[in-house]
Amino acid sequence: MLLNRRLAAEALGSLFLLATVVGSGIMAERLSGGSIALALLANAIATGAALVALILVFAPISGAHFNPAVTLVEAWQGRLPWRDAPAYVAAQLFGAYAGVATAHAMFELPLFAASSHIRSGSAQWFAELVATFGLIMVIRGCAHSRPAAVPAAVGAYITAAYWFTASTSFANPAVTLARAATDSFAGIRPLDAPAFVIAQLVGAATAAVVMDWLLVREQAV
Repeated sequence: MLLNRRLAAEALGSLFLLATVVGSGIMAERLSGGSIALALLANAIATGAALVALILVFAPISGAHFNPAVTLVEAWQGRLPWRDAPAYVAAQLFGAYAGVATAHAMFELPLFAASSHIRSGSAQWFAELVATFGLIMVIRGCAHSRPAAVPAAVGAYITAAYWFTASTSFANPAVTLARAATDSFAGIRPLDAPAFVIAQLVGAATAAVVMDWLLVREQAV
């Protein structure tokens, strides 16, 4: 597939992912009657469902990464040329910010607004490491044994990780940076975003090493 088409797919998929994350967060907050638990449940279900649909649509075109951590792991392990990785990441970031603007426009909000939602501390950083480790683990494990199950597995994992991680599982540097531009339920304070990104990259790299070891061991038996 031509690179420009793959980049368009990554940008469009990232746009719809962020429109879902931010838009469902705004809608959930407005309709939940002040119940944070109910708002989080709605946000999680919408995000997981959208991921399944978006991966099904765009995986045949670009691989449906929508995530710089996934792209870097794919390049590191030889499934994506390194020369394509920067363009993939740029497309994901562009799409992610466009998704935030799209969600805001649908709810008659300013296109961008710096978040005031504090997400900081070692527990949340560790949660992001765990969340991203788990995401890469699910992708690599399913891609190895049951490729057709990847969309459902990723959607199910992210839905669950909203609830079992202290950070509500961003697990994606592009998502993290874009969510710093929304002062809504899904937001993260810009000051807190860099630590999340670092934790995500560490979690992704660790998962890639662990899963390579597990899969090689399995093949050798």
